[in-house]
Amino acid sequence: MGKSERLFQLVNLLKGRRLAITAKALAERLGVSERTIYRDIQHLQSSGVPIEGEAGIGYLIADYPLPPMMFTYDELTALLLGSKMVDAWTDTQLGANAKSAIAKIEAVLPHHLKQQHDHSPFLVSSYHHGPQQQAFSAQLRTAIEAKDVVLLHYQDAELRQTQRIVEPLGLVYWGGKWTLVAFCQLRHDYREFRLDRILNVESAGQRFTCHAQKNLSHYVALVKAKYAALAAEGRDGADCDSSPA
Repeated sequence: MGKSERLFQLVNLLKGRRLAITAKALAERLGVSERTIYRDIQHLQSSGVPIEGEAGIGYLIADYPLPPMMFTYDELTALLLGSKMVDAWTDTQLGANAKSAIAKIEAVLPHHLKQQHDHSPFLVSSYHHGPQQQAFSAQLRTAIEAKDVVLLHYQDAELRQTQRIVEPLGLVYWGGKWTLVAFCQLRHDYREFRLDRILNVESAGQRFTCHAQKNLSHYVALVKAKYAALAAEGRDGADCDSSPA
């Protein structure tokens, strides 16, 4: 571990603690000597990091806003990969925000990290994620945040067109398609709707509320329980129709 990464880890270990941590404990966590910890703390203190404490007692960082610290290469890889996924697989508004984040991250990359990033083995393809996949994403995100009931004009796998009044709860990416998870007012239950099969979205002029038995986390818990039960029966769910409405 290099010095800059060690200093970063040291700050993370110290900040937000209610009780002081000793140099010995810090040395064991970081795999270095106590002497190195003392030198690092002096270096951070001289740089303006508000570390409180003393040898033999322990150290912590006061409740003080710290400047951004440099990310490790692996952390930058994760951030950039996630931003590229957002850019490729979501709507144009989120994509623009992702591009802006990528530009800001790349602008401050040290030269050696920039070279590593240029040779990253990860590629995010936007194939199969065209305008039809993204058409209603921004509109539905807004409805979810505002808890607005919407009228969906929808076409199912058999090309039958229907209309549903639903309470939109979340957008879920299943590794190939985006779906809207919603509470259907007709069926009085959760339903999934593939974004690439939505023909139009209109506001129903109503608001809805969530509760313990009607929210995205509850839906996810039900899905997990369903597949846990299938696994317990020795089935992998392949014979269970899990396709969205």
